[in-house]
Amino acid sequence: QVQLVESGGGLVQPGGSLRLSCAVPLRSFMFNSRGWYRQAPGRQRELVAKIDGDFGNTLTTYADPVKGRFTLSRDGDRKMVYLQMDSLRPDDTAVYYCHMKGIFSNGGEWEAFDSWGQGTAVTVSS
Repeated sequence: QVQLVESGGGLVQPGGSLRLSCAVPLRSFMFNSRGWYRQAPGRQRELVAKIDGDFGNTLTTYADPVKGRFTLSRDGDRKMVYLQMDSLRPDDTAVYYCHMKGIFSNGGEWEAFDSWGQGTAVTVSS
């Protein structure tokens, strides 16, 4: 299975910012979906933001609580996805998980993948 590498969590005061990064170690691939989910204590994992599709045919979706505060982006090589989180609030405290789904070339054959990162903790507190 494809392993994703996350970074960027931590402790921040309310109103502060953090940037999460997620890398996929693949060469030839195509995404169906990539983005970030979060799980707060005692709650189910929920969507934060995602990009569906790839290349020039994509749709970005944000959960209502983060609209206008969080920005999802990717690099030019499409191997990284970033979540810029601004105006953070205590209710943004959660473990954030990167998710990527698609197909990749493995020895000339295309294989499907549906991978989650290990999770990175974000704590918003004064």
